[in-house]
Amino acid sequence: MKKSLLAAALMSLFLTACGDKPANTAAAAASAASAAATEAASAATEAASAATEAAASASEAVASAAEAAASAADAAASAASK
Repeated sequence: MKKSLLAAALMSLFLTACGDKPANTAAAAASAASAAATEAASAATEAASAATEAAASASEAVASAAEAAASAADAAASAASK
């Protein structure tokens, strides 16, 4: 993603520096910036989705560990009462 943003920024600078038609250059720069912003938003959405999935996985792991601990405690109590 960083490479794409850098490429878009360099393209904008190149078009701004070398262009003879300011309107076309501005439109191209705006288009490149829009594409970069869209890509950044998409990456942020994917990151949020991955974080949500990781949190759900962690919650499941904690619940499983708690269940295992309760089972071990029950087994220990049962063994102690015999």
